[in-house]
Amino acid sequence: MSLLKRIEKSQKPEEDIRTTKLEELRLKRRPARPARDTFSELKNHVQKKVIAELDPRMDLSQTAEVRGVIEEMFNTVLAEENAVLSRAERNVLLEQIVAEIMGLGPLEPLLKDESITEIMVNGSQRIYIERQGKIEKTSYRFESDEHVMRIVDRIVAPLGRRVDESQPYVDARLPDGSRVNVIIPPLAIQGPIITIRLFSKVPYTMEDLVGFGTMTPEIAEFLEICVKSRLNIIISGGTGSGKTTTLNVLSGYIPNDERIVTIENAAELQLQQEHIVSLESRLANIEGKGEVTIRDLVVNSLRMRPDRIVVGEVRAGEALDMLQAMNTGHDGSLTTCHSNSPRDTLARLETMVLMAGTELPHRAIREQVSSALNLIVHQERLRDGSRKLVNITEVQGMEGDIIVLQDLFAFEQTGFDEGRIVGHLRPTGVRPKFTELVDASGYHLDAKLFGYDQRGRLRA
Repeated sequence: MSLLKRIEKSQKPEEDIRTTKLEELRLKRRPARPARDTFSELKNHVQKKVIAELDPRMDLSQTAEVRGVIEEMFNTVLAEENAVLSRAERNVLLEQIVAEIMGLGPLEPLLKDESITEIMVNGSQRIYIERQGKIEKTSYRFESDEHVMRIVDRIVAPLGRRVDESQPYVDARLPDGSRVNVIIPPLAIQGPIITIRLFSKVPYTMEDLVGFGTMTPEIAEFLEICVKSRLNIIISGGTGSGKTTTLNVLSGYIPNDERIVTIENAAELQLQQEHIVSLESRLANIEGKGEVTIRDLVVNSLRMRPDRIVVGEVRAGEALDMLQAMNTGHDGSLTTCHSNSPRDTLARLETMVLMAGTELPHRAIREQVSSALNLIVHQERLRDGSRKLVNITEVQGMEGDIIVLQDLFAFEQTGFDEGRIVGHLRPTGVRPKFTELVDASGYHLDAKLFGYDQRGRLRA
């Protein structure tokens, strides 16, 4: 072997050693970034240690105090584990642990986003949201179906409700009033399903609905007068059309000196008046006893000296009791109903009355409906995701066996601008027959609302 080759051979190991040492130095300077699985394992490990050291008697409602304790323990555990994390990773890990201990886990950041109106959990790995009427898939996920169930229990347990194989679905609410529906296997094939309808932290006002384009200022003025004049109003529409929000806003026009009884499956109305009695239905216990239905509460509310009865939604036999209450001096009552049109609302009410188990003739039911209701406010979620009032319809009475309806206002689409539907509720030119009731209440409906000019002529 030549001298040059022997020198190259003898130097190569030293060069390799120097290169290896340089690489080790660079690796030491660079913070270790755990892989996704390692990060998840670290989170679970740290979380278990923090929970084990927390005082079980600690009041979790004292959020600032509890968070401070968790953060202190978190830093201690990380130091003990010699975990090397960047500042951003430490913050993410801390927020996830705080959310697991004090909140609703991966749902917590979504609940804080005020632009989100609905959260839909389809099993542990898929979480969708609705924003501005459109559905999007998020990057958030649960660790497993068991993780989802822990969060479900955290939602329903404070309300005295349960979800298990004997009761595999339930309606509940979050502390801020947001509506929650849960359904679990074996009924839900993909795993536990959670649907959360979020409400604004600050209740919407009529000005907000006008700003959203749900209605015009003139319609807002008209509905305000109708509520104050104690007309019986039903707000109809499809799922997610905004019925409850509109009900909440209209209820805000009820005078403060009246006693209001609200009845709901899961209390979500946010009325601001002082004299409010809120009632909530209850499911049967594990022995199948103790159920209290909406119908039971409507019947009981009649003994509570209500000035107004507000039912979150009529779905079954309680429709009969609601109509009877409207017909027996409880004017100004409000409720909502799922339907596709004002006419369909009447058919739905008729069906729900029959669900009460009564054998009333159809004509008798229709007479009850026509004499009880004054106004149907129909709302829809349009193709562009916007929510708008599309019909305001008066219930005028009976002609033969048919209930007479008359549109006072109807939505007219005038265009399509940048993916958004453009249009307004237009008056049909018909004045309502309940004008005398409004006048007797001390209010006045201006003819301009219904499309007339100052001379009393219908505008073109």
